[in-house]
Amino acid sequence: MPPIQYISKTNVPVRLTRIHPPLRRLYCRGVIPNFDLYRCLAVVGSRKPSEYGEKACRELIRDLKDYPILIISGLAVGIDSIAHEAALQNNILTVAVPGSGLDEKVIYPKSKLPLARRIVAAGGCLLSEYSSDEPMGSWVFPERNRVMAGLADAVLVIEATRKSGTSITARLALDFGKDVLAVPGSIFSSLSEGPHYLLQQGAIPVHSARDIVEALGLEWRDPEAENQTKINEIKQTLFTNCTTAEKELLALLPSTRDNLIQSLKKPVDEVQMILSLLEIKEIIREEAGKINLK
Repeated sequence: MPPIQYISKTNVPVRLTRIHPPLRRLYCRGVIPNFDLYRCLAVVGSRKPSEYGEKACRELIRDLKDYPILIISGLAVGIDSIAHEAALQNNILTVAVPGSGLDEKVIYPKSKLPLARRIVAAGGCLLSEYSSDEPMGSWVFPERNRVMAGLADAVLVIEATRKSGTSITARLALDFGKDVLAVPGSIFSSLSEGPHYLLQQGAIPVHSARDIVEALGLEWRDPEAENQTKINEIKQTLFTNCTTAEKELLALLPSTRDNLIQSLKKPVDEVQMILSLLEIKEIIREEAGKINLK
């Protein structure tokens, strides 16, 4: 990894000048992003998530990949590291705030050192207010959590007990005027106690990535609608080089031969001829009895 840098007070991200207690100092490994270019989402949760929690974390972050969203978490085992991994897998910039100094000998947890290296290699960074060789200590985590909450525009909670570091991060986010989002869970799981309590207190419920995108003040783009728009654009391009009869048929795709013959109200031989010409032009294909654009 690149060397550890001390960040002078004049270069500390503005977001971190507003936290309480005030930031003592800041060290970085990697490149500090321009946080103002992104909507920053801190993702926190249980260190021992259920299969449901892990799946929710991975799929929600996956569906954020087409938006200017940056993922922040604490590099810890569980939801934190899953969030970082999901971000990396989907080419989403991610920043880690470990509960230790940034020297490789003390980074906590040690098992996540390879993940820390990947975060930096992908253009993200590690941030800490602790001296390079300061090891993890129990007092560190509440302090670390305020840094995460301060960097974020919103905090997403995925599985946590009522009394946990995750709950501390959510409370700090509220103190700093940030939105808190929570993924509902099973009423039979103790890991749902934290998110459900937050929901009772007014947290934004998250059922899909759309809830996150809109909570961050961005406009949701419906993938299905965008896909249909692309299909329509392709059709329009194809129509330019087609006869009137071919355009009429293409406008009805996807369809079956029988439905095309019925809809076009043309002789069977004529429809078959149009289809043959379109296949020769490599504009259409037929699979499993259905005709569609190639």
